[in-house]
Amino acid sequence: MASVNKVILMGNCGRDPEVRYLPSGQAVANVSIATSTKRKDKNSGETIEDTQWHRITFYDRLAEIAGEYVKKGRPIYVEGRLKYGTYTDKTTGVEKNTVDIIATELQLLGGREGMGGPSEEGASRAPARSAPPAASAPRAAAPAKSGFDDMDDDIPF
Repeated sequence: MASVNKVILMGNCGRDPEVRYLPSGQAVANVSIATSTKRKDKNSGETIEDTQWHRITFYDRLAEIAGEYVKKGRPIYVEGRLKYGTYTDKTTGVEKNTVDIIATELQLLGGREGMGGPSEEGASRAPARSAPPAASAPRAAAPAKSGFDDMDDDIPF
């Protein structure tokens, strides 16, 4: 039977990435992402916000990209897989469980603030993952005679 281990998160970075290099030369970056859900309390009617923190690990080129472009407070989209582990707390000696997300995809969301570009407003999405460039739009074919040649070109929409 096939199995799936996939996580999709969209949230805000809680800190700047920590990039380091393993002895093999492989880049590794760690960052925390906050995701929030809102709900209304049945008794009081107040809106309650629940924030969850997720530890994300990037490897190789994705780690270098994250280290360069991901900043604290910036919204990002991440796809990856869950990795469970344990460690022993040095101060208490108690064994604790961990859940990490090993990222396989990264997209920067929001504007281009802090990117050093000429426009701070910029595009709403900036892909930051290794992907083949998008195919250019096909050239427009020669206009066909459709009977609309005499229509006004100043269409308001």
